Amino acid sequence: MKIQSVQDLKKISQTYRKNIYYPESLKVNVGMASCGIAAGAQAAYEKALADFPGNNGVQISRTGCIGFCEVEPLVEIFETGKPRVIYKHITADKILDAISDYREGHFNKKWILCQMRDPRNILENGKNPLGDVEPYEGISFLEDIPFYKNQVKIAMRNCGYIDPDSIEEYIAKSGYFAFLKALEGGQPDQVIRTVKESGLRGRGGGGFPAGIKWATCAKHHGDRYIICNADEGDPGAYMDRSILEGDPHTVLEGMLIAGYAIGSRQGSIYVRNEYPLAVKRLVTAIRQAEKYGLLGKNIAGSDFSFDIKISTGAGAFVCGESTALMSSLEGKVGRPRAKYVHTVEKGFRDSPSNLNNVETYANVPAIILKGADWYAQKGTEHSKGTKVFSLVGKIKNTGLVEVPMGIPLREIVFDMGGGVPKKKEFKAVQTGGPSGGCIPEKFLDLPVDFQKLAEVGSIMGSGGMIVMDQDTCMVDVARYFMDFLKEESCGQCNPCREGITHVLDILTNICNGNGKEGDIELLEELGSMIQKFSLCGLGTSAPNPVLTTILYFRDEYETHIRDKKCPAGVCKNLFYYEIDEEACTGCHVCLRKCPQEAITGEKKKPHMLDQEKCIKCGICYDSCKFNAVMIK
Repeated sequence: MKIQSVQDLKKISQTYRKNIYYPESLKVNVGMASCGIAAGAQAAYEKALADFPGNNGVQISRTGCIGFCEVEPLVEIFETGKPRVIYKHITADKILDAISDYREGHFNKKWILCQMRDPRNILENGKNPLGDVEPYEGISFLEDIPFYKNQVKIAMRNCGYIDPDSIEEYIAKSGYFAFLKALEGGQPDQVIRTVKESGLRGRGGGGFPAGIKWATCAKHHGDRYIICNADEGDPGAYMDRSILEGDPHTVLEGMLIAGYAIGSRQGSIYVRNEYPLAVKRLVTAIRQAEKYGLLGKNIAGSDFSFDIKISTGAGAFVCGESTALMSSLEGKVGRPRAKYVHTVEKGFRDSPSNLNNVETYANVPAIILKGADWYAQKGTEHSKGTKVFSLVGKIKNTGLVEVPMGIPLREIVFDMGGGVPKKKEFKAVQTGGPSGGCIPEKFLDLPVDFQKLAEVGSIMGSGGMIVMDQDTCMVDVARYFMDFLKEESCGQCNPCREGITHVLDILTNICNGNGKEGDIELLEELGSMIQKFSLCGLGTSAPNPVLTTILYFRDEYETHIRDKKCPAGVCKNLFYYEIDEEACTGCHVCLRKCPQEAITGEKKKPHMLDQEKCIKCGICYDSCKFNAVMIK
């Protein structure tokens, strides 16, 4: 069937909506994004499928990730007339019991994450569409869980609620309605105007207004190209991967709308080769869209034609930069070029090219359907809408959160993220990937948007947030990111190539106990030089981790240089472990775990640590519950 109109979409939607919301049999949705699969979801899915093959009263389905990666594998179980229940940590040995318990109305509270009223409330709050269905007592609702309480899902509105390999389920969730609405309206300029008025800014790092970029690209003559940047290279960032794995059609639809708006006939998705599941689901989504006539020639009987191709990158971080990405797409070495000629004028194949990232395109269908004002009401004056962040590092609740722009850092880290585990003290949060800055505790009430992050020396980036605790050495953090950026620099310009190498050498010396007076000032001077004179965004933002850690944690640098000590106990040449005899209870935990047998002592008596045998691995420090192992 080739879709010719909105009416055709409505027919498909009506057919499949029932299975999503009111299935005839009990339905089991297993979260099958990379995080879930890594935690054991694949085995759980196969176990359930083997026990309930075919249509015998239980339907086993796959979905993407709803963001709470810390409690994967996540499994949603529901049937018509009952609330939906989401189970956590459901591996192969638990899934059959979970299904049986739900059927019988028995719940092991340790297995339950929450219950849901209905996923149709993803885009807005409203009355319970289940009407008179009684909720289960003693089970929290999704929106009452701190991790989800302040989230507003737009880019990730469908992730975890539909089968990513089913275009029909995407259509049942209003998929492709926005594209056909734009197409049947016959006014590309109006589409661009809507995106402009929404205030949508690029979510890939630069934050340039998407509508202005689209409008500028549309003005230039020649073959225009739509490019999706899915080369998500920031350590700890996986927002784009989750969207592609959980809802690939929303990205395709966003690209279709952009293509129609600027007059393009060709789209390309540049995705990391390290994302095989995302690539697989994109391939499936493109084939399905082609089958329904939503990609290809004369879409929906119009004169608009559009194709999308997938290209996989080889893992070069610099290819996340727009001009380097386009060079790689052309089959050349991925190297940035100077930006005095913009890619909207001469980009891919020297033609006008519009590049946005996955999350940016994922927002577009919702904006077209609900209007610019609806989107612009969310966020701050200069940073509209929502942003997806990945929470990783020293934090209790790792995962993805989508929140309105302007939300305070404290709410993300402590309310949603649950704070720092093991009763350790919060030290800093790094935003913006390896080129981002480290933000200290005093700025935890900072509203998170493009401007406010820049004011404290950091950047939004693609949305990675790495939380650090008291055991994090900020000098070593700066050294780590400089080491990463040195390896990923294209080496094309001297300020970046030589500057980062020199900065890394100084930081390495400081961490090894060979720092000297004047090193801090030299790092600041080098950082300023690299920022001013580097060719591309990788170089100009590279010094951020160094400059912000010096700005906010200068005392740690001074302690490393003057006292030859690492207060956090990370730089091995600058500290040693010692057991506090008064605090030690002689529990033998550290003694049993020490790989070098460096700890001795009798049961219930203070232990001793042999400094000659100790390799400073930190196992004793991490395992001691009585804080008896000290860093000296």
